[in-house]
Amino acid sequence: MYWYKSQLLITAGFGLFLMSGLQSCKPDIKENRTSMKYFDIKSFFKSDSARLTQLNQPILKTVKHNGVSESKTVHIANWGTELSLFSGADINKPAWKDSYKVTVDSNLIVYQALTPDLKMREIRIKLVAGKVKYMIILDSTKNILYSSLEKLSYFPDSLYLIQKTQTVKLLGTNKYDISGYFNHR
Repeated sequence: MYWYKSQLLITAGFGLFLMSGLQSCKPDIKENRTSMKYFDIKSFFKSDSARLTQLNQPILKTVKHNGVSESKTVHIANWGTELSLFSGADINKPAWKDSYKVTVDSNLIVYQALTPDLKMREIRIKLVAGKVKYMIILDSTKNILYSSLEKLSYFPDSLYLIQKTQTVKLLGTNKYDISGYFNHR
């Protein structure tokens, strides 16, 4: 019986030790959305996705691949997924806090990458009375085997457009355009 109790105590002690050790593995740095240096693209698209989901309006969606296109009127069930490329353009990562030149001219904010290794090359945001009128995002990826150039344009309540040119060595170039027109009737 003594062996059983001591084994139980050792196991319990070891379990507590492991749990306290796991607690220390959690990162101390938490993302603080209130002290962001750049426009909060991620939150903007999260909010706009919720708004569009609630409106549940049909859009005219066109997908074009290398000049061949198809258009349909559709209801988008998950706007968060539909606009994920846009929300993924968030440049408010701690490692990038001084990586973009910021130019503010009247109601236009322009972020330009300071180094060629950053995927997000340029972001243009037009604000009128604190509301986004349009957002244009340019990103580029290039390595020995692959290059990609992407232009994302978003006009709330009007249009979103994804234009991508992708070149893979030995396979050639592909061009993609995806557009969604709101209130197309």
